[in-house]
Amino acid sequence: MAENAIEFCEITKRFGEVTASDRVSFSLKKGEILALLGENGSGKTTLMNMLSGIYFPDGGQIKVNGEVVSIQSPKDAFRLGIGMIHQHFKLIPVFSAAENIILGEQGGKYDLRAAEQKLSELAERYGFRLNPKQKVYELSVSEKQTVEIMKVLYRGADILILDEPTAVLTPQETERLFAILRKMREDGKSILIITHKLTEVLALSDRVAVLRKGQYIGAVETAKADVTLLTEMMVGEKVKLGIDRAAPLNGPRRLRLENVTCVNAEGVPVLSNLSLTLQGGEILGIAGIAGNGQRELLEAIAGLVPYSGEICYGEDDGSEKNLKGMTPAAIEALGVRLAFVPEDRLGMGLVGSMDLTDNVMLRSYRSGASFVTDRKKPKEQAEQIVEELSVATPGTATPIGRLSGGNVQKVLVGREILGSPKVVMAAYPVRGLDIHSSYMIYQLLNEQKKKGSAVICVGEDLDVLLELCDRILVLQGGKSAGILDARTASKEELGRRMMGGEESEV
Repeated sequence: MAENAIEFCEITKRFGEVTASDRVSFSLKKGEILALLGENGSGKTTLMNMLSGIYFPDGGQIKVNGEVVSIQSPKDAFRLGIGMIHQHFKLIPVFSAAENIILGEQGGKYDLRAAEQKLSELAERYGFRLNPKQKVYELSVSEKQTVEIMKVLYRGADILILDEPTAVLTPQETERLFAILRKMREDGKSILIITHKLTEVLALSDRVAVLRKGQYIGAVETAKADVTLLTEMMVGEKVKLGIDRAAPLNGPRRLRLENVTCVNAEGVPVLSNLSLTLQGGEILGIAGIAGNGQRELLEAIAGLVPYSGEICYGEDDGSEKNLKGMTPAAIEALGVRLAFVPEDRLGMGLVGSMDLTDNVMLRSYRSGASFVTDRKKPKEQAEQIVEELSVATPGTATPIGRLSGGNVQKVLVGREILGSPKVVMAAYPVRGLDIHSSYMIYQLLNEQKKKGSAVICVGEDLDVLLELCDRILVLQGGKSAGILDARTASKEELGRRMMGGEESEV
């Protein structure tokens, strides 16, 4: 049996009355890739924060290379050879890749030339593609992730923790990352990966450890596991996975976009001459590497950002209403029924300090006699959302900011579809959600399609987009790289177009 790199021994962590980690015990072997799975709120992040020195356990011990250690800060973790690569990068855009990597070295004395030489050796050793002299703002998403990984390797880490490392990567970039991680394993590195993508878990890991409601359920060798087994371990019961995609209804045209262009604060186009139509009773998926115009597209339709070109809303009788220059309130007053689930659920979608009822009322208070007094119906709607979507909350009077990310997302989606909207727009609706909650959201979108709504879904998981959607628009550099039939397209073709490998034609 291989020697253990990390051992969690009866680890317990409490936050007030909530026990986030309940006597958790398992190990990461030297020279293995271990996947850590669990639903939202299962304690994965808490456990990794204790390993990386952000939290300190209330009970139990952590062993590194067989010795009991006390990790009270990220510096302690680095000293022990533990490096964590977070999902959200922590880089300074105007610095070069090399400058970001050496920033914070002890003593504050930097030899940039020596660092660049060392980084070139690391790149050659593991197969990284990176120019150490290039500025971070010039790098692609996968190259920024490479900088984060090389940062911990440069500091001598032998134990790597990766949090949702493929969330914003194309299939080709994901496979390249996996090849690098396998080389690290061959070199004796120990890797712990947190992800919700079970197909990737089965393709990459050696073993899978599962947490449920703060407790360790068990571990299984990946070669003996499948999606069904892992899901049952996470949820505690059999869960039906799969999306029952109905044929599109070919309803009335709901949206027509003609040469829509958006520019950023510097005057640079972030969405260029985009034209498309969307029918009622269909789901249009939007695929693309983050930052290629997805957010601007949805916000332009919702009336949140200015644009040139035309966006028209289609009525049941075939007539159109031009939405150009209208605010969200003006669009709503016109009788246009749009539902918008934004990417930033607490920054733009909901107010964290307000309770569930008040957040539901944000959608409906204009139609009531008074913002203060008209609370009966919003409270009933909040209770309906809690019951139908299995929202884990003490009650509708609980501030939304106290709920887990998955429950916040359920409230947001539930509120937006309450009014039977004609157009539903969802940006990354399952980001950060476990597989059980994710399929609940997919089913909600599918039900809106069956009711005749036109649905736009911006997603990261190409497998899901191919299974859920009727057509998929690929955005690359703010331009259309094609609209494909989801029933015949392949994940590899989508990935090529996302990276600009195909002619842009519809």
